[in-house]
Amino acid sequence: MSVVSPYFTFPPVSWWSRVVGADTLILDIAENFQKMSYRNRYRVSGSNNPVLLSIPLVNGRDQHIPVKEVQIHNETRWQTQHWRTLVSVYKRSPFFDHYEDSLKALFETEFTLLTDFNKAALLWVKEQLKMNFTIRETDVFVKDYPAEVVDLRKMKVFNANLPKYYQVFEDRVGFIPDLSILDLLFSEVPGAVDKLTG
Repeated sequence: MSVVSPYFTFPPVSWWSRVVGADTLILDIAENFQKMSYRNRYRVSGSNNPVLLSIPLVNGRDQHIPVKEVQIHNETRWQTQHWRTLVSVYKRSPFFDHYEDSLKALFETEFTLLTDFNKAALLWVKEQLKMNFTIRETDVFVKDYPAEVVDLRKMKVFNANLPKYYQVFEDRVGFIPDLSILDLLFSEVPGAVDKLTG
């Protein structure tokens, strides 16, 4: 099975549920950047509500250029802020310590292009989940793929019926579905892939 998708920033659990069985993941870097999407944002748990973490962009979010050209605005020290949030939220989760050093290294590396950070994040998660799909990037935008290719580029919800898993603040705010894959990794690493397949 082949899946085509934009590069997302630490994609939600439901996105991973759609690529877990893929042989090939085609990443569309020729599409135009779309604001208000997971292309530069990801949601994590919070003690009162989910926390939305956004990567700031040069020229802001209202730009109509191929996503492969979108640059990160690094003067805001967003990586420090994101890392502090992740530590604050997940330090007490069962498996945060298992991932802390390798994930911190990702947040200590400066990236110029959004796709470069998203690719590094994707490869990091792929390695943690021990997935074997091949990654291929597009050079030219393709509007329609053959029917046998699963196209996730326009989907908002990738799979709404995934099983619940332990969450750090579930006793306060209830279970929050479809957070970033980081939430699942920090909470249930040995059974993470099983949760993705439902």
